[in-house]
Amino acid sequence: MADETSDETLREILTRTRRIALVGASLDGARPSNRVGHYLVSRGLNVVPVNPLAVGETLFGKTVIANLAEAGPVDMVDIFRRSEAVPGIVEDALAIDGLKTIWMQLGVRHPEAASAARAAGLTVVQDRCPAIEIPRLGL
Repeated sequence: MADETSDETLREILTRTRRIALVGASLDGARPSNRVGHYLVSRGLNVVPVNPLAVGETLFGKTVIANLAEAGPVDMVDIFRRSEAVPGIVEDALAIDGLKTIWMQLGVRHPEAASAARAAGLTVVQDRCPAIEIPRLGL
């Protein structure tokens, strides 16, 4: 079940976002994180791949980094990890200056981590995919 984020809020997020840290980026072209990352790049977004198991590889035209601390300023953290990994990712994300959005992919939800991110002033989307929402909203 997708979260209750309004279409208006989704439009705002998806039109203001320019640089995304994609946590759980996979080099495997069959994996959703790989396909979504390539889709976002094709839409003109700057996607920073984050995966400690693929550090130094090239993905989305960028070098894969180990963690969010290396990502630099990003507008959104897009999480392609299991729900139980979300609290640590959100904790790391809260240290990023200028971060506006935590986005959890399809099947990923963590109410406590979402509450912590919202309390820090971030917009949170759970259980949705920007590669689905962009065309659905006509963006």
